[in-house]
Amino acid sequence: MSNIYIAYHFSIEPKDIENNEEAKQIASEILVAELGELAFESFTETETGISAFVQKDLWDEMILDNVNILHSEQFEIDYTYEEIEQVNWNEEWEKNFEPIDVDGRCHVRAPFHPKTDAEFDILIEPKMSFGTGHHETTHMMIQHLLEMDVAGMKTLDMGCGTAILAILAEMKGAKPIDAIDIDNWCYLNSIENAERNNCSNISVFEGDASLLDGKKYDLIIANINRNILLNDMQTYVDCLNPKGTLLLSGFYNEDIPAIDASCTEKGLTYVKKFERNNWVSLKYVN
Repeated sequence: MSNIYIAYHFSIEPKDIENNEEAKQIASEILVAELGELAFESFTETETGISAFVQKDLWDEMILDNVNILHSEQFEIDYTYEEIEQVNWNEEWEKNFEPIDVDGRCHVRAPFHPKTDAEFDILIEPKMSFGTGHHETTHMMIQHLLEMDVAGMKTLDMGCGTAILAILAEMKGAKPIDAIDIDNWCYLNSIENAERNNCSNISVFEGDASLLDGKKYDLIIANINRNILLNDMQTYVDCLNPKGTLLLSGFYNEDIPAIDASCTEKGLTYVKKFERNNWVSLKYVN
């Protein structure tokens, strides 16, 4: 890969929507989710929207052709792009990363943030990986885990990103834990973050659901996206022990019927939903 990147700078403006800032945030999240399914590696918030970065070797002028929100009638989204040298990801991230507090119990921070007296203090240096706790889906998955007694549960964090959820699960007593991501950078970053938080029960693997053949878990955490979840749902169910728990996120409110149908037809029972800015997280038991 080259060290040259293409930087896209998106300006997002909602049309005729009362809560302008909330709508703008939702549009930004949808845009990031769609770009994340392409070759874009990192995102930063700007005053007008977001900037997104893709390696030039993986870029072509038609890369945005199938990004649906760019054609939405609810938003005016303009963009420019430019060629830049290797991005200092740490510098970009440090300019934009603020510590996160989830329900007063879990504090997610960078190494340069001061420690608090939160019950669960998690150090994350995400670099280009997804899953800092800022995104609604990660936040809701943390909420699920905070409510659960996971002590002694054999756990899978599928699509682990930064391994933030695996780290919290270990802090709450889950073990052993497998953390899997298909992206090499996420794989390496998860290893770093597990070590940074002194985790000894997390094994990190690079790959997809094909790695799960013959595995069994008491708790499966899958924060990915709708299509992958639906494609791999039978694998998750096959890997779930009796009375096991499946936590799902990475999709929108309107995706619930498809996700729920897939889960219930495979014998799972719906338990609970969290919702933030149209993103949802669902809990099922076997």
